[in-house]
Amino acid sequence: MAHPGFFKLSLVGLYGVSLLALQTVCVDVSYSFPEEIKPGSVIGNIAKDLGLEIRSLPPRKARVDAEGNSEQYCDINMKTGDLRVAEPLDREGLCGKKTSCILKQELILENPLELHRIILHVEDINDNAPQFKRDVIRLEIRESADKGTRFLIEEASDADVGQNSVQRYELKKSQYFGLNVDSSRVELVLENELDRERERAVSLTLSAVDGGTPRRSGTVAIHVTVLDANDNTPVFDKSVYKASLPENSPIDTAVVTVTATDADEGVNGDVTYEFGLVSAEDEKIFFIDGKTGQIRLIGTVDFERKTSFELPVTAKDGLGLTSYAKVSINVIDVNDNAPVVHLKSLRNPIPENVSPGTEVGIINVQDRDSDNNRQVRCSIQQDAPFKLVPSIKNYYSLVTTAELDRELVSDYNITITATDGGSPPLSSSKSLHLSVADVNDNPPVFEEQSYNAYVTENNKPGSTLCSVSALDPDWRQNGTVIYSILPGEVNGAPVSSYLSVNGDTGLIHAVRSLDYEQFRSFKVHVMARDNGSPPLSSNVTVSVFITDVNDNSPQILYPAPEGHSFMTELVPKAAHGGSLVSKVIAVDADSGQNAWLSYHIVKSTDPGLFTIGLHSGEIRTQRDISESDNMKQNLIVAVKDNGQPSLSATCSMYLLISDNLAEVPELKDMSYDETNSKLTSYLIIALVSVSTFFLTFIIVILGVRFCRRRKPRLLFDGAVAIPSAYLPPNYAEVDGTGTLRSTYNYDAYLTTGSRTSDFKFVRSYNDNTLPADQTLKKSPTDLSEVFGEFDESPEVSP
Repeated sequence: MAHPGFFKLSLVGLYGVSLLALQTVCVDVSYSFPEEIKPGSVIGNIAKDLGLEIRSLPPRKARVDAEGNSEQYCDINMKTGDLRVAEPLDREGLCGKKTSCILKQELILENPLELHRIILHVEDINDNAPQFKRDVIRLEIRESADKGTRFLIEEASDADVGQNSVQRYELKKSQYFGLNVDSSRVELVLENELDRERERAVSLTLSAVDGGTPRRSGTVAIHVTVLDANDNTPVFDKSVYKASLPENSPIDTAVVTVTATDADEGVNGDVTYEFGLVSAEDEKIFFIDGKTGQIRLIGTVDFERKTSFELPVTAKDGLGLTSYAKVSINVIDVNDNAPVVHLKSLRNPIPENVSPGTEVGIINVQDRDSDNNRQVRCSIQQDAPFKLVPSIKNYYSLVTTAELDRELVSDYNITITATDGGSPPLSSSKSLHLSVADVNDNPPVFEEQSYNAYVTENNKPGSTLCSVSALDPDWRQNGTVIYSILPGEVNGAPVSSYLSVNGDTGLIHAVRSLDYEQFRSFKVHVMARDNGSPPLSSNVTVSVFITDVNDNSPQILYPAPEGHSFMTELVPKAAHGGSLVSKVIAVDADSGQNAWLSYHIVKSTDPGLFTIGLHSGEIRTQRDISESDNMKQNLIVAVKDNGQPSLSATCSMYLLISDNLAEVPELKDMSYDETNSKLTSYLIIALVSVSTFFLTFIIVILGVRFCRRRKPRLLFDGAVAIPSAYLPPNYAEVDGTGTLRSTYNYDAYLTTGSRTSDFKFVRSYNDNTLPADQTLKKSPTDLSEVFGEFDESPEVSP
């Protein structure tokens, strides 16, 4: 680390620039330090000098950048704020013979953007000794030379500057020569006349000493050959030749011609030209013709590397007398460097929810040319929601101009073009790839507004009903959709006990078997939720329709199943063919064709005596009752539905052909269900009594009418009445199927009695067969309609 005394700090200037609500401050800081110090040596604490908080350096991406295209010579310690030397610096290699060696660096900070110019003064140390171009200087002096004649000696060069450069010359003591040194030249002074006959040659040693600490020196041997007299030295027509040369000029371009004349004649007047002490690099660029003095270009001249050249030129005659001149060549800049775009900072990817005007990048543009050739303008070619805003010096901010939407455009490839002001202008481009980062701004959207699922009852648990699908245009977890069923109830039970949904696929499964007779349809709500933060969701309604399966056999309501009561129908002996004697009433819990019932007599005591309506269930006589017919008739009726396969139920119907129960005393001995309660028996007895009274009243009325018309009249039509107690509650609303409706009314009541037998008589229907859609759908009528039907019936003689 260098000694603190090596460094000096000065604040050059302070000014503020405001751009896009970002305070940008530029402060020039100047440091001085000697060349050749070790890498890592601290130049100064730039954070303290600029008033910056050390802890703010890392988040603000503090960094040292080279100004223009120069190299980076220092860096910053983020923990301490120290400015350190990055590499050994050789002042002579950086600045040559310039008195002041200044390097320019920049300190850049972001959020907000700040730019501070750092000026580095590299101080010279005495690390170079004076050096002569030649090891031996050869002079030819005529013996006729006058005492006091001066001979110009080429100077020594020292790469150091100032006090470390050549300060004095020392000549080893000689009896013939002395030394004269002034600000511009070194001369040998002839102090005693030469005598060629006594001494043909004289050897001298010349030393050049610098003023550094410690002092360094260089020597050259001077060999003087004593000649016969040569009175005149060559003389240049100009002491300084000036020329201008455009950079990149072609090889062999003539730059300038120097001219020197010698008044002598012959060999003494022949002048030859050569360069004096020039650098090895300059010798590769320029060539001087020894005879003509023309200087031509043999290498490449680059204005950006060197803007001017100074070439010492000597003119020597044939006997060695020499004169000196200087050639100054100014290099003219040509627009041969295109601007270069440097990406200093880039925020990538960019969240799609950033507001317009957000800074996403910092661009620096450099052009090595000068004047108008380095005036650069930048633009973005693509039609993208970005623009370049000029910032500090050659810096531009890349900002958004509109809202971004990753679902519409997820990537942008933009090209930044920089064009200089030369003629013709040069340009260069830099392509940037910007990605838009996803934000969870889209909820899942179902492909359908609602879904319908159809399932056949008695399905297997786990069977698939339907599939729902929702799409989320967001990315990764923001677009990952998870399905769930919202809480609710179906028929008083949680919906989760009926259905489940696969959270990944959206497949809806039945948790258990469904029963059409329990409920025919229900609705559930399915939610699609993404995995964003916070998550977004949407809902959809799924309607589940249960289709019927023929899984219920017909249920016979009348006559009651055996074991519950003993039922017998009374058939008058005077009944004619087609008379209604009873009716089988059945229902089916299924629906549609599965509940279309048909009635069939599968067995009877007298097969030709009774028939049953295929769809009505009405039992009628096929012919007139005769005396030979068995009094006791037993029918076995089968009720079938229309399902596939068909289900059926059977019942027994007991019929008595008699006009009076007293004629059949054995009915008293018929068994009955001992399990019937006494209360039921009392109710039946009361019902039979009332029915008998009412039936007697009807018979009297009918008899009167029959007598008036003197027509035979059927006194009994076998009407059967079914009390509402035979209607199970769950069949009260059976609609359009079977043979029973809750609106079924009773037209007449007739009991034939026994304390244990149930006799029920319903309204008579004259049709043998009813279509399925009309069965049990006729509106109830009052007693007057019944009486009207009896008026139209033929009279029966007593």
